[in-house]
Amino acid sequence: MSAPESAVREGLEIFRKCREFTRADEARAAGLYPYFLPIEESHDTHVVIRGEDKIMIGSNNYMGLTHDPRILEAAHAALDKYGSGNTGSRFLNGNLDLHDQLEAELADFVGMEEALVFSTGYQTNLGTLGALLGRTDTVYVDKLDHASIQDGVRLGLGRVQRFNHDDWPTLRRMLENEDPARGKMIAVDGVYSMEGDIADLPELVKLKKEFGAALLVDDAHAVGVIGETGAGTAEHWGMTEDVDLILGTFSKSFASIGGFCAGESKIVDYLRNHARALIFSASMPPAAVATVLKALEIIRSEPERRERLWKNTYKMMEGFKSIGFDIGPTQTPIVPILVGPMEKTFLFWRGLLDAGVFTNPVVPPAVPDGSCRLRTSYMATHTDEQLDFVLDQVARVAKELQLV
Repeated sequence: MSAPESAVREGLEIFRKCREFTRADEARAAGLYPYFLPIEESHDTHVVIRGEDKIMIGSNNYMGLTHDPRILEAAHAALDKYGSGNTGSRFLNGNLDLHDQLEAELADFVGMEEALVFSTGYQTNLGTLGALLGRTDTVYVDKLDHASIQDGVRLGLGRVQRFNHDDWPTLRRMLENEDPARGKMIAVDGVYSMEGDIADLPELVKLKKEFGAALLVDDAHAVGVIGETGAGTAEHWGMTEDVDLILGTFSKSFASIGGFCAGESKIVDYLRNHARALIFSASMPPAAVATVLKALEIIRSEPERRERLWKNTYKMMEGFKSIGFDIGPTQTPIVPILVGPMEKTFLFWRGLLDAGVFTNPVVPPAVPDGSCRLRTSYMATHTDEQLDFVLDQVARVAKELQLV
């Protein structure tokens, strides 16, 4: 074999893992591949897949705003005024007056001095953590934190310490053993996306103050949902002044895409000038920003929408428990149905899909081994008729599969 041919072959070895990956093909052949299903039509609480109507309980559209006429009108108006996209980063040519307006209103909503809008929620964590964590810093992350936090701390140059979910004694020992001269940050989810439980801010704030650490809370699944006005985890606990940074995303309650980081003005300005995920990414398109502005207005002016969401949530929590399921420690509209084995989880998912119910099967590494589940989540706009149908089908399919 000649030298060039050998070099080509060695270079192609990087793709060996791709060719040897067969699990997805095996699942497709068995009719149990649950991902990338093409949704042909979306109607808020129900969607059309392969020509069949499915009740959607796998969405993060908590406020049920994706099809609200006021939202669509605002998006259309922004398209007409600004066009379809900004074709550049906010740092250069892509900063609209809409971005500035949204930042001001978000900061006021969550009770912080200033806010900074990123193009996605994922980039918000990448940009914030990557910019703030230097070589003389240590960050402490819950092992169940969202992937965007886990990836964000990798981009930073600091030391990373991971503790088991809500394991405060271990976190305390880590903080006690840290060099007092190092900068310290604790980074957690406000609401955990696969469990549905709320971060214990009283315990975290106690440790933060004792050891001089900063506290970052990713409120992706909390903003709009919990707190007296829907402002999130810090408001829920009455501890906004004790949290240094509140991050969020617009792909849940705000019916759009994008994200934000809110905190002290000097911190936000530093991020504005150092966060690579902001500086080197095209900005949120105009229609998306207008959608978030209108969604924020609705969330603040219609508390009854959040009340309806909680009514639906409690109905489903009690319904699943009455069927015989363990729903874990959830305290929010994220209601997991714990199954255990992966194969049974996929069979359960497929049985419900065929019955007209769209859910999300969650398996390792998103959750620990042996704790596979169907992740369900609810909207303010789900009707009792729809939810009763879901409960009936869950009970029927679960009995057929001998899960309860």
